[in-house]
Amino acid sequence: MSSWPRYRDDAAANEPAVTLDAFLDQPEAVAVRIEPDADVRVLVPHLSRLKLIEIAFPAYRDGRGYSAARILREAGYTGELRAEGDVLLDQIAFMRRCGFDSFAPAVPLDAKAAEAAMARWPHAYQRAADAQPPIWALRHG
Repeated sequence: MSSWPRYRDDAAANEPAVTLDAFLDQPEAVAVRIEPDADVRVLVPHLSRLKLIEIAFPAYRDGRGYSAARILREAGYTGELRAEGDVLLDQIAFMRRCGFDSFAPAVPLDAKAAEAAMARWPHAYQRAADAQPPIWALRHG
């Protein structure tokens, strides 16, 4: 995996991600791969030992990974959360809002185009897993 796109200050987690079933059976595992049909809530008791959670996006139209990311961030996960697979340029800003901080797209993305896409909408309309205040909160304090 290249260093981009990654939005973290720490070293990249390069441990091999095991499947959820394998992770639950391996107390030394620190990286897990989540498929779209998995219930990420089973990871909550193990969040402190995880360095990397990789969430698979086998098809761009499958949005279950967004919910998984937000559940994990709201449960207190602070490690690297990577979107892997069919990740498209126009999805990255929304994925960031849900809590993803690194990406492994199946097709490489242009870094400048991704940065431009991230900056396209400076305001958000609702709260999310990130710290960005919604525009109504900015207007009304």
